[in-house]
Amino acid sequence: MFDSTAQATTAQPGAATGRVFDFSPWTHLQPLTRPAAGSAQAAGGPGILERAVALALLAGVSPLLALIALALKLESPGGSVFYRQERVGLDRRQHTQANGARLRVAKKERRQTPGGGQRFLIWKFRTMIPNAEAVTGPVWAEENDPRVTRVGRALRTLRFDELPQLLNVVHGTMRLIGPRPERPQFVERLARAMPEYSRRHAVPPGITGLAQVQRNYDASLDDVRTKLKYDLYYVDNRCWMLNVKIVMKTFDVVFRGRGAH
Repeated sequence: MFDSTAQATTAQPGAATGRVFDFSPWTHLQPLTRPAAGSAQAAGGPGILERAVALALLAGVSPLLALIALALKLESPGGSVFYRQERVGLDRRQHTQANGARLRVAKKERRQTPGGGQRFLIWKFRTMIPNAEAVTGPVWAEENDPRVTRVGRALRTLRFDELPQLLNVVHGTMRLIGPRPERPQFVERLARAMPEYSRRHAVPPGITGLAQVQRNYDASLDDVRTKLKYDLYYVDNRCWMLNVKIVMKTFDVVFRGRGAH
């Protein structure tokens, strides 16, 4: 069903049963424009079922989590097992849909990031040396980044460093599928460079997503521009069928170990 080339899911008008999806080359992506009227959908945090799934997954992979924690401690006895980092999530401020309708606004809003939404702490397994950004400050990871440890490189290749984010799903700050949450320092810069960037925060961030499975990690503004098209496609066309295909492609990416830095 999948191949190793960068492909994408495109929606085509279907019968009364709904959209029909197939995988077509992403070279067919159109310039960033507003979607057709009525294509946007309201979004919210994970529901009870999705949180229950996250809890079940945490229980199922708990032996693996224990082994990873042990490996990290053996490699860096003085370092922490988990790494918490501030990210930008769902923007609960009022949004205008493509058809002009207004989405509901939370009565009490938390601290917001210009061009983004609410900030939260994301959970990950530590993959870099302790205090990796003490000198460099917030920077994107590079290919063969010297700050990444041996265990950390294996975790990134298999994407196992993302498993603790199931806790974020249980807490309600993330969903299983959605755009990748970015750091506040980068969001402010990217929103200034790309006016459409803030629209990706109209849905909750996810552990995996269309842009994540179709492209590698960000290393430049051009990478972000390309991935933004995937994110906005998901924002405007998300449905259960697309989510299922993203999950299937996620397993494909994990088994191939593609795109890890």
